[in-house]
Amino acid sequence: MARRAGTLTALALAFVTLAPVAVVMVQAGGRGLTAPDWAALRFTLLQAVLSALASVGCAVPLARALARRRFAGRGALITALGAPFLLPVIVAVLGLLAVFGRAGVVNATLRGLGLPEVSIFGLGGVVLAHVFLNMPLATRMLLQGWQAIPAERLRLAESLGFTPREVWRHLERPMLRAVLPGALLAVFAICLTSFAVVLILGGGPAATTVELAIWQAIRFEFDLPRAATLAVMQVLACGGAVGLAGLVARAPGFGAGLDRLHPLPAPPGWRRGLDAAVLALATLFLAAPLLAVLQRGLPGLLSLPASIWPAAAASALVACLAAPLAVGGALALALGRAQGVRWLEPVAMLPMAGSQLVLGTGLFLIAFPFVTPARLSLPVTVLVTAVMSLPFAYRILAPAAQALVADYGRLAAALDLRGGAALRLLVLPRLRRPLGFALGLCAALAAGDLGVVALFATETGVTLPLAISRLMGAYRMDQAAGAALVLVALAFGLFWIGDRWGRGGTEA
Repeated sequence: MARRAGTLTALALAFVTLAPVAVVMVQAGGRGLTAPDWAALRFTLLQAVLSALASVGCAVPLARALARRRFAGRGALITALGAPFLLPVIVAVLGLLAVFGRAGVVNATLRGLGLPEVSIFGLGGVVLAHVFLNMPLATRMLLQGWQAIPAERLRLAESLGFTPREVWRHLERPMLRAVLPGALLAVFAICLTSFAVVLILGGGPAATTVELAIWQAIRFEFDLPRAATLAVMQVLACGGAVGLAGLVARAPGFGAGLDRLHPLPAPPGWRRGLDAAVLALATLFLAAPLLAVLQRGLPGLLSLPASIWPAAAASALVACLAAPLAVGGALALALGRAQGVRWLEPVAMLPMAGSQLVLGTGLFLIAFPFVTPARLSLPVTVLVTAVMSLPFAYRILAPAAQALVADYGRLAAALDLRGGAALRLLVLPRLRRPLGFALGLCAALAAGDLGVVALFATETGVTLPLAISRLMGAYRMDQAAGAALVLVALAFGLFWIGDRWGRGGTEA
């Protein structure tokens, strides 16, 4: 039953993911790339490469400091590193504007010192925002790499009297060789398909990405062939990144350990001061924009326009529909993969090779001959958001599903436990914790998403992130900050509800 459900889910996911791409490829026809298209592609690759290098480059010393230092609040800091990933992008951009914008704290300080001001708009601002959003993700990935170094190797290094340089050469550098390509690929793929950041901080035509160009081609020019050509470029760029990472990655060759934790050697002296400085600067960089949004948003709550509340309801509706759809599909794929259907895993990760606007472009072309696309804004947003968040849910559920089948698969088969009974009596009780976490994560991502809805939305089909973007475009920054606090409360509230459900009753 699980294999059949996984196979059907995989076929449906492949159709929803590939059919729009095929439609846009047919629509593109033989149209070549124009000079603006090449410029958009160059800027897309440039900002994604710089963002990935900067994010991972900053994450390496931060993860290393966390791996080899023990201090009060370390666990809380590691936990807080997950907050920017859940934070809606539009809120993060608003916080960065409050700190680095023209009227922000940084430029006010520079003016007071008689120094030239800095501009957050353009390539520098886009990279800065991507570092803020993705450095914590890269840090968590690299920290797992340091923690995965077998304790036996660390004890052996201590017994042999390894210096910090030798520890780096024989243990840390081989680990980074294996982990860095995956971290770089993850950040590069996220930045390659970034939309909200470039839409707000791009600063003009010179800073247009392929994703933004697709939106402009449909939303303002109604140039469907150009949008289709750009969508194909987007898919090819993402696919090329996946292939390149596979060629660069190497296994660390440490061998297996006994899964016992052992702290990384913590050298004293100037290295202790350097680690403390890295931790302090990273905490300040991540906390300042959030505190700025809180400070500016609290007064703005009193002057929110009435349109914010229907937009918040629309975002909550999208999240409540998209999250179960994504998690249900991911669960079917994870259980099918755990029962030996290997090809389900690459299908589950298939949406990572595309983008929301690529799928939105294809669905726009499919729906246009039959119905006005604006009427489908919320249903299409739910579908695309669920598809794009499914790989994250799959990664959360796959290890737990594998353990479930290994531990209880034979017993369930002997009892002829399958179908709804297996789901109710075995799967849901044993996988409740990862299911709740995945539900909360997907709901938070869906609530804060500003992507495909920007293609279809009219004045009546606005979600909260789009409403905040429009307030910022009208320079109503206090109201935008107040609405951003509403969005943060909605996103983290949905995550808490899902995660709390998962953690409750796990004794069953």
